Amino acid sequence: MNKFFLNLGLQPLANNYLSNLKVKQKKYNLNLNFNTKTKLVSISKRIPSKEMFNNKYPYRSSISQTMTDSFKKLSLEIKRKFNPKILLEIGSNDGALIINFNKNKVIGVEPCSNLANITKEKGFKIFNKYWNFSLARRIKKEFKSIDLIYSANTLTHISNLNEVFSSITTLLSKDGILIIEDPSLLECIKKNAYDQFYNEHIYVFSTLSLVNILKKFNLIIFDLKNLETHGGSTRYYIKRNCNTNINIKQNVKSQINKEIKFGLNKFSTFKKFAINVKKSKYALCELFKKIKQKNKVIIGYGATAKSTTILNFCNINNKIIKFFVDTTPDKSNKFLPGTNIKIKKYNPKFMKKVDYIFLGAWNFKKEIFKKEKKFIKNGGKFITHVPLPRII
Repeated sequence: MNKFFLNLGLQPLANNYLSNLKVKQKKYNLNLNFNTKTKLVSISKRIPSKEMFNNKYPYRSSISQTMTDSFKKLSLEIKRKFNPKILLEIGSNDGALIINFNKNKVIGVEPCSNLANITKEKGFKIFNKYWNFSLARRIKKEFKSIDLIYSANTLTHISNLNEVFSSITTLLSKDGILIIEDPSLLECIKKNAYDQFYNEHIYVFSTLSLVNILKKFNLIIFDLKNLETHGGSTRYYIKRNCNTNINIKQNVKSQINKEIKFGLNKFSTFKKFAINVKKSKYALCELFKKIKQKNKVIIGYGATAKSTTILNFCNINNKIIKFFVDTTPDKSNKFLPGTNIKIKKYNPKFMKKVDYIFLGAWNFKKEIFKKEKKFIKNGGKFITHVPLPRII
């Protein structure tokens, strides 16, 4: 049973950056629910995939050094531990992971043609399609079975989880391995990171909820790793129940116990989270107000999908944040969804005329601080909203 616990207000599509402010943009009520049976957290309004993932999708994994390093490290681990004959990646984006593999040993699935074409041009086999049962059968016909399937920050974007996992089990070999990684619900609640919720993020997994989902498909988590990427993610290593060659590691049980101890199996935890989110909104608005009263200049750093949730929920516009800087080419000279805040191509010169920077990409804080040592040395300050609004 789904129980409502938080309304994040009217939100536009988080990656729908505008070239023209005269264009009217749709907004949807972003309501969050907790399923008392499966322990799964989800948003109530589902937007058709074709409206969110198209030939203008702006997010590119390889632009972030943090993500590039993470994928390179993972590719070495996959080769060492599993040595797959063929690896299939669902949601291959611009190829940040698969470029680390032999072209004959890897397949990508990417519905956004602007991203799929980047990897295709490098000679990789890419299916420019949405992941579904029909595509799985098509791949099976061509490749018979796949011994390792990987997906990062993609499966939680697909509404029909039954189709997602039944498609995977159709294609996965008897001893095949499924590796998925997504934002961690535990870290999200602990850090009060409500910006993990936007229209693309239909679900945010906990280990508890994922175990319940996988049961239906005779799949089981045998190992996991907690990662720093995306503000706190979990990488799950999954096998078929019938595969007795791989033992289940103790850390899986430890993670489940940790989540139960924190209360991710209780609705009361999410009601408390909702209260904390509203307090965070008030505190962030007050912080901006005090800074602006001193006539200080504030810009944003990282025009992320996450920042769209914060800006719209807290009613922050270009009167508060002058503009955002971002390194993604497809975002330059556009405007953040639901606001009039312009996005400018990153230029270190901008930092000389700025007093405060709001971290839209707070999850890449280490990478940003390293890059902006001069700004910090000259007295510049950053603003964040996690785990609570403050100046750092």
